[in-house]
Amino acid sequence: MDSALIPEGVKRCSFGKFALWIGFWSLLMLWALAGAGVCWLKGLNQTNLNDYFGFGAWITADLAIIALGAGAFFTGFMRYILGIEDFKPIINFVVIIGFICYSSALAILALDIGQPLRGWHIFWHANVHSMLTEVAFCISAYFMVLTIEYIPLVLENRQLDKIPLVHHFSHNLHHIMAVFAATGAFLSFFHQGSLGGVAGVLFGRPFAFRQHFAIWPTTFFLFIFSAIACGPCFTILVTRITELITRKKLVKQNVIVKLAKVSGWLLVGYLLVKTLDTVYWAMVTLPNMGVSFMDMYPESPFTIWILIAELGFCGVIPAIILITEKGRNNNLLLIPAAILTCIGICLNRYVMTVQALALPVMPFDNFVNYIPNWAEWVTSLAPFAYGAILISLSYRYLPVFPQEKELNP
Repeated sequence: MDSALIPEGVKRCSFGKFALWIGFWSLLMLWALAGAGVCWLKGLNQTNLNDYFGFGAWITADLAIIALGAGAFFTGFMRYILGIEDFKPIINFVVIIGFICYSSALAILALDIGQPLRGWHIFWHANVHSMLTEVAFCISAYFMVLTIEYIPLVLENRQLDKIPLVHHFSHNLHHIMAVFAATGAFLSFFHQGSLGGVAGVLFGRPFAFRQHFAIWPTTFFLFIFSAIACGPCFTILVTRITELITRKKLVKQNVIVKLAKVSGWLLVGYLLVKTLDTVYWAMVTLPNMGVSFMDMYPESPFTIWILIAELGFCGVIPAIILITEKGRNNNLLLIPAAILTCIGICLNRYVMTVQALALPVMPFDNFVNYIPNWAEWVTSLAPFAYGAILISLSYRYLPVFPQEKELNP
């Protein structure tokens, strides 16, 4: 039925199987849209957000998705700015992953602001003293950059490419893609840092507050460092999952290994800086604020084990695997390492939002925990369904992987 739209020289499953696959994920999307509709029609009182937790599952998901999507701008930076040709075979897929992550982040923000019809106020009535304003501008601008980077791939569809005007427009866009990659890298470095800076300036929240380097809290730099360390691992993970589902080899092993090596050494650097920051925070910052280190880990689920899990199980272990040649060349070790790295970044974003708000800051305050309700859960998980749909459509109808023909004769 749609064979004329499929890239030439590659094989795809039958349209019936594909329709069933898309239908399954579409049902999950409809469930998520029902949750979003309830929140939009009746308000945020339909969630478990309250005066204690203005930030919750949505902000955690938002921060995590943006960090995972960092592979888009960082791989683009390495490919177009540093000129590392080894990443050329995966750059199309990286753009798709980034497009999914950033569009999902914007959709989640449309829920979290409570009144999406007033979302334009962020741009028209901008609070120039707020880092969240800079974040909103940069995320929106980088999403537009990703859209521009995605358009040439869409125009390379087998039928669209036959149109001379479309063919030449797409070809010319490829020639100036380095400009957009550089712009995207600039925007992303700053908004990743500002997301961390929002937490680091909360002097009323000892768990989140950090000392400043010039005008920036250390969390500004830690968020950038952790995102570029984790992003390539997420790219590896999604690529391997796509290969598993399609039962095809889509990218040569040397591309994956090089991404793993870059991610591993960045992760080592991040862990060193994060450890120094944590030690200084525990020994200097917290005592100066009148609290102790163990005050920050009072009871379940926020015990000291959450820090050990973040830096140890989800930091040191995958870092060792990724920086060793045998580890990153072994899929039985590489995939768990990528999963642990991604979990670690999500855990970091979780504690910097939910744990920071859960801990009491006044003598008369109580420890208050927070568990998202169904509407928050389904909308936070919606990017998985949305991502599966967009990746599936792109894989079926667009020439995403230039090495596919060579690897699957």
